[in-house]
Amino acid sequence: MLRLCGLGVVLSLVAAAAAVVAVWLMDWWGPRPGLRLFVPEELARYRGGPGDPGLYLALLGRVYDVSSGRRHYEPGAHYSGFAGRLVGRFYGEDGLPTPELTQVEAMVAKGTEASEQQQREKHRFPPCNAQWSSAKGSRVWCSQKSGGVNRNWTGVPRKLYKPGAKEPHCVCVRTTGPASDQQDNSRHLNRGDLDNPNLEEYPGCSPLAIECSFPP
Repeated sequence: MLRLCGLGVVLSLVAAAAAVVAVWLMDWWGPRPGLRLFVPEELARYRGGPGDPGLYLALLGRVYDVSSGRRHYEPGAHYSGFAGRLVGRFYGEDGLPTPELTQVEAMVAKGTEASEQQQREKHRFPPCNAQWSSAKGSRVWCSQKSGGVNRNWTGVPRKLYKPGAKEPHCVCVRTTGPASDQQDNSRHLNRGDLDNPNLEEYPGCSPLAIECSFPP
């Protein structure tokens, strides 16, 4: 892994964040041994074009060899604008981190926490299976794999209302055991998450039915 030194082209934090996601999710490269400092003019030679010495991307003050992802970063590719350039201004000429690095790291940490929270919520309330046709109307049902969440319970369909959302969406809800936020409560009512205030039953559907149909 290489360290970047010097000022560069300051891209917006939105672009920086997008590059962070692309780099971390793709994970095509590994760290290189040793430490080397780059200035923007030298880094600009590593854009993957004919005669260029390599294909590098500078992100959060680190320089990565992205040659194995060439089809995404070489000239004319979707992310070519990031190759051979600085993404943000994260280390000063003294090699020390700048406030911009702290700000982006905080933003990334916040985004990671939000993503983890979303996954926890999805496992708590997995999306229903759903089907619609003009002839038969709509149908929602639960299974142990609905919503792409494998689990050892099936659940029943409910409308889940989320703060800020205009419309509810169908989720599968546990019907036995303690509520998700009361796992240590030995005196629970053995109703799972059925009593969650953000949930609503589907009209005309039996409260414990695993499938609800609505004719056109």
